[in-house]
Amino acid sequence: MNEKEKVRAAVKEIHVKQVISALLRKSWLVALTGIVCAVLTFVGSFYLITPKYESAVLFYVNNSTLSISGAVISAGDLTARQDLVDSYIVILESRETLLDVIDYSGVNRSDAEVRGMVSAASVNGTEIFQVVVESPDPLEAHRIAVAIEEILPNRIKTIIDGSSAEVVDGPIVAQEPSSPNYFLNTVIGFLLGLLVSIGVLVVYELFDVIIRSEEDVQQICSHPVLAAVPDMTVQTKGGYYSGTGRKHALVLGSDKETALVGEKISFAASEAYKLLRTKLQFSFTDGKNCHVIGVTSSMAGEGKSLSSANLAFSLAQLNKRVLLIDCDMRRPSLNTKLNIKKVPGLSNFLTRQVILNEVVKTYSAGDCAFDVIAAGRNPPNPIELLSSDGMKDALEMFRDDYDYVILDLPPLGEVSDALVAATMVDGVLMVVRQNYCNSKALSTAINQFDFVGGRVLGIILNCTAEGGGSYRYRGKGMRGYQNRYEGSYINARRAEQEDKS
Repeated sequence: MNEKEKVRAAVKEIHVKQVISALLRKSWLVALTGIVCAVLTFVGSFYLITPKYESAVLFYVNNSTLSISGAVISAGDLTARQDLVDSYIVILESRETLLDVIDYSGVNRSDAEVRGMVSAASVNGTEIFQVVVESPDPLEAHRIAVAIEEILPNRIKTIIDGSSAEVVDGPIVAQEPSSPNYFLNTVIGFLLGLLVSIGVLVVYELFDVIIRSEEDVQQICSHPVLAAVPDMTVQTKGGYYSGTGRKHALVLGSDKETALVGEKISFAASEAYKLLRTKLQFSFTDGKNCHVIGVTSSMAGEGKSLSSANLAFSLAQLNKRVLLIDCDMRRPSLNTKLNIKKVPGLSNFLTRQVILNEVVKTYSAGDCAFDVIAAGRNPPNPIELLSSDGMKDALEMFRDDYDYVILDLPPLGEVSDALVAATMVDGVLMVVRQNYCNSKALSTAINQFDFVGGRVLGIILNCTAEGGGSYRYRGKGMRGYQNRYEGSYINARRAEQEDKS
């Protein structure tokens, strides 16, 4: 098996596991759908379907040539009698026979209506055949069956010489309806509900292009998921829900808003960025004193700017000299997230309107601080500024002054600015927002970076539920472990604030 076949087999296995996992997660929905369909089927059968009553008469096919005493009845004779059944049924359904039946029974029906009410067939392939009359009125069904019992034998004698139909069992008035079968219909409705819901779930999982887990990312690219960052904006009145689903105070003290950057973000988010920081340090083995890292996404709104800011803060916690640059000069957002002035910024520096010292600002939170360059005024030619010699010279100059330079790049799916910057950085981080980004957008972005020779360091799975990815399936033991450390984290923050007060 070659590499392509192995990849296809692995993807197929992931698809199967994904479908099975989805069915197990939604088993309650499948069962509920089956129950709802069963109830609807029962109600529909009870109120919408008119009950039908049956009255039946049994006939025996008789051939006078086989009635001679002492004659031996061969298999061929029996076959001949069975074949006569079809002829008798044709005679029964003829217009003349049905009109005689209508006259005898006195029902107010046309021959076409009576023909639709009557069915006849051989009983288990024997020379006995059964005629069944079905009607909403049990008395009407009985009258028609009695008429057939009287009319059909005489019609057969006059049409087929030497043959007759003897009555084996006469009709009776039905006491219970023969249809609908409420129990059977309910069971069928339940099973159909199960099958339809399972089919919809399977089709949805197979054709769902939204990225919902680390496994979805692994199907699209070979780059690792370096961290799964929980959604820090999920909150309720008076608290936020952390990765464990437990409610905690947002920020101890007078601050009532959710912290998105810095030391006051949730415990789960803080640990995710520390994990990202650790993995990044192992990603570089070139021995450079400074590393320039680009952060981008395939679509807008995936949280690349927050990821850039929190990564810069996490690196600064190691006493590293960090510079964060807002390179998204079309739609900058770092200035609002970090509460710094947008102007002057990068665009002003690259167009030589200001000197470097005028655009470098410092963001501090607690004992940590890092430098920031805002985007500046929105220029008409941002991609030209990013690809200019001035940008290249500035990055080389920053390498001498900082340990890490982080570029907050525009989304790759909207503009090509990030591709230009990819040739000037040591690596790129792709931010993928769970339940938002689609596989086509991510695959296109990865292929574009590969085309220009850019190095993708890995994926940040952002805004995950319960820690995201495969982390949420670690079980109660892992949750208990996280709960204890999260409690210590919150208690330490409370004690620190009390000391300050």
